[in-house]
Amino acid sequence: MTVAVLSVELHLPLAGSLKDKRQVLRRLKDRLHGQNVAVAEVEYQDLWQRAGLGIATVGASDRAAEQTLAAALDLIERLEPGLVTASHMEFVR
Repeated sequence: MTVAVLSVELHLPLAGSLKDKRQVLRRLKDRLHGQNVAVAEVEYQDLWQRAGLGIATVGASDRAAEQTLAAALDLIERLEPGLVTASHMEFVR
């Protein structure tokens, strides 16, 4: 069993308030929950145009967990093109 975590930083240039930011993040989280991952906003909660998401999954192997998180990152990039500024994946053993 492998636990993997993906940290994703987003820049939301069109967000003019925390409400605008939350709408974008809620839409992303709703779509990601169908991908066998858990999602939480973990950084920059008080900033309007910046967000940090933590995305976690459990898989039977490193490869399976990596593929799940890669698919989640691809989904974010397809739903909101150009918002991802950084991402980092790590495995917890």
